Amino acid sequence: MKVGILAIQGDVEAHARALARLDADAVPVLRAADLAGLAALILPGGESTTIAKGIERLKLWDPLRAFAASGRPVFGTCAGAILLAKQVERSPVPTLGLLDVVALRNAYGTQVDSFAATVDAGAAPGLEGLRCVFIRAPQLRPQTAAVEVLARVDGRPVLVREGNLFAASFHPELTDDPRVHALVLEA
Repeated sequence: MKVGILAIQGDVEAHARALARLDADAVPVLRAADLAGLAALILPGGESTTIAKGIERLKLWDPLRAFAASGRPVFGTCAGAILLAKQVERSPVPTLGLLDVVALRNAYGTQVDSFAATVDAGAAPGLEGLRCVFIRAPQLRPQTAAVEVLARVDGRPVLVREGNLFAASFHPELTDDPRVHALVLEA
């Protein structure tokens, strides 16, 4: 299985290692042509403003939207989740406007406030006990019932799904736990 990783900036290599644990081939995406033949796409964490500027410079807004419209899974982590959101608060950035959530940038603090936590009880089946790494993470506020909350930490949604779109406030690629990536690839 070939899975694209938007390779403008961010956790590209960590996602590639996570995909390798699932016997999936990581393909860096920097051009519209790179999206051909992919089974899924990851929008990695990093700095959302930098990534958005890169998407603009590379003319990828419409190709990324078309990929999502094809029904194939798209997974945004941290900054990638911000880029999927329909709305962004606290220093808004241009987004794909696909996922019906409001993303509140840096809601969990600055870089020095980074932390790890275990998901609350009641997570989606198979995600119990999942460890989440938060780095300048956004808060995700679903706006409709179409957005399914798969996991929460301290009562706040940290992993959500709307159809073929997945978003995580945290960085699952920074652990050795393949469950979140596997969930996306099985969609």
